[in-house]
Amino acid sequence: MTRTLAIIGAMDVEVALIAKTLENVQEHTRAGVTIFDGTMPGTDIRVVATVAGMGTVNAAATTQHLIDVYEPECLLFSGIAGNLTDHLHINDVVLGKTLVYLDTDMRMISQSAPFTNEYHSDAHLLEVASTVLSEMSIEHLAGTIATGNTFVEGEAAERVKELTGADAVEMEGAAVAHVAARNEVPVLILRSLSDNADTEYETFHEFDVSVYADNAAAIVLNIVKKLA
Repeated sequence: MTRTLAIIGAMDVEVALIAKTLENVQEHTRAGVTIFDGTMPGTDIRVVATVAGMGTVNAAATTQHLIDVYEPECLLFSGIAGNLTDHLHINDVVLGKTLVYLDTDMRMISQSAPFTNEYHSDAHLLEVASTVLSEMSIEHLAGTIATGNTFVEGEAAERVKELTGADAVEMEGAAVAHVAARNEVPVLILRSLSDNADTEYETFHEFDVSVYADNAAAIVLNIVKKLA
């Protein structure tokens, strides 16, 4: 039987690179997103890949759509984040062993499935990703990622670090992991560090993402190959 893996990328160019690698690709536009549906060459793995859009609602809606329509055995989410550590640098990677919300009262949210205050990437997927990153000579750690609906930089980044002890901060990861946990689908949240959470949005918005896109696509595709 064909196995299905779902991928959510951060940017169109990243997902386009993944789609170019697949065979027999079909393109669908549903639920507000464009989905590329194809087969990983030399394997029995069907890959569905898309870009969710920014923020927790876009991420959650896209994750639920992929699960409902394609029933993937696991979901990989690749994106960028601000670095909150002293021992990682730009283009290094944080794997989301633990994911937490910044702006959510979990005393209330945790009263609903999956009944938890925090979310986690799947242990096996973390192991596979760590192996791939080591083989690619990319510095990484499995740590905590904080998710909120506000672009974080400067003094706000310090407050996030004090509040959560997170290694990276971004705007989607916990929502993806939340929905995956609710559906009991294994998930991997992978974040490449784009800056040290010290860049204003106006500047960040003008970043050249080509290097990030190349690296992110290569990482994700190598993880898929390991899972074949």
